[in-house]
Amino acid sequence: MTLTKIRTAAASSLAAAGLLFTLAACSTPAATQPTTSAPASPVTSSSSAASSTDGETCAGVKVIVDSGALKQDAADTSVCVPADAPILASKALEEAKVKTEGTAQYPKELACRVNGVPAADFDITHKGGTYREDCGKMPAAFAYWALWVKPASGDWAYAQEGLATLKVSPGESLELLFTVDGAPAAPAA
Repeated sequence: MTLTKIRTAAASSLAAAGLLFTLAACSTPAATQPTTSAPASPVTSSSSAASSTDGETCAGVKVIVDSGALKQDAADTSVCVPADAPILASKALEEAKVKTEGTAQYPKELACRVNGVPAADFDITHKGGTYREDCGKMPAAFAYWALWVKPASGDWAYAQEGLATLKVSPGESLELLFTVDGAPAAPAA
């Protein structure tokens, strides 16, 4: 890799981080959507997280972890978290028993590891070779956990805030999806 490509990749990472934090500062939390719901029972899966609760309705917040390009089933899960009011994304993940680890620089704002994935000694294969995540500053721009939100009736959208400030409402879905070189580009429908 040439020095120019390394500098360009580093600049892209910093630009993405700056955009994330700028958007977080400008964004407003999700609107309150009053609803009455009975506590839902968790639905978990160790195979395909995106399809484990297809067809099932979640009256609370549906939390999905999909290791995507890594294909690390140990991280994958899909759980319906009981909620009758908006809750922080970090709280929804905690309720779903999803363990996230941020970076040394951003310990609560983003996810560097989810349920231990990718492990510090795991080689992530990407277009430029292999990479190991050390969770020091920002994850690499080409290999990271992306945070997505889906309204009760609508399409997936890239989250405009981080885990510590993003609020999700009953009926919404929250997904952490690991992306390598832009794939998968978005959560499954």
